[in-house]
Amino acid sequence: MPHIQVDRSQMAPSILPAEIPELSDDECLACLARAVETPDSARLDEVAALIGRLAVAIE
Repeated sequence: MPHIQVDRSQMAPSILPAEIPELSDDECLACLARAVETPDSARLDEVAALIGRLAVAIE
């Protein structure tokens, strides 16, 4: 069986949302808690991005 070389320089793009800064899981959870404390439809994108960031960490 021949050896197959893989070029790892062409890695897939990150599935982490780009608009969320580097946060620890605890910091991200705290930001999410603050974002959902008071209902505000203007923060839905932020809430979705934080949930997505935490979902990636869980996987």
